[in-house]
Amino acid sequence: MGETGKEEYKIQSFDGETQKLLKTALKDPSNVDLEKVANIIVDQSLKDCVFSKEAGRICYTIIQAESKQVGQSVFRRSLLNRLQQEYKDREELRTRSLQAWICYVTFICNIFDYLRVNNMPMMALVNPVYDCLFRLAQPDSLRKEEEVDCLVLQLHRIGEQLEKMNSQRMDELFSLLRDGFLLQEGLSSLSQLLLLEIIEFRAADWKMTDAAQKYYYSEVTD
Repeated sequence: MGETGKEEYKIQSFDGETQKLLKTALKDPSNVDLEKVANIIVDQSLKDCVFSKEAGRICYTIIQAESKQVGQSVFRRSLLNRLQQEYKDREELRTRSLQAWICYVTFICNIFDYLRVNNMPMMALVNPVYDCLFRLAQPDSLRKEEEVDCLVLQLHRIGEQLEKMNSQRMDELFSLLRDGFLLQEGLSSLSQLLLLEIIEFRAADWKMTDAAQKYYYSEVTD
């Protein structure tokens, strides 16, 4: 797809006025209230997990456009402030809505994946991302397939780069996952399969071997 394809971000779920605001932010950020834009993106990401996967790309584009146009980082600062606010209230969020919590984890991991400073992931996001993944590795979360699925998806996506930023915490996280897999009662067979797959994925240096791919994906589809 050409440039137009790339610019067609998944913003159809917004009303016409908000779509217009987001399109302007993507191309001409100095003409919009970027704090408002950051809040709109976070609010939608907490409601819509499909959008939360797309949001990192949108945020990256706005940050690049703002930096190029006016040499500022109002949007990035607003986005990180809002992420921090939601991070502080994460237990409350999880209690209120498991779906919103899973969307939040997907969103913050997506932002970690896309946002770069000097071509490196943002240090400020490393511990909050780890804390979210550790929460997903607790016994009550491991009993919920949606949370195990979210955890495994995020580790597939950002596990390798996260480990480079702090390998000790990754070791601790996988120690929890191994204990969960071996000792936890009440795990569904799908959750057990997902945990075993991610443990083996990391052991293979964050790569999926052909044999593992055939085994796990035939199991999941059966």
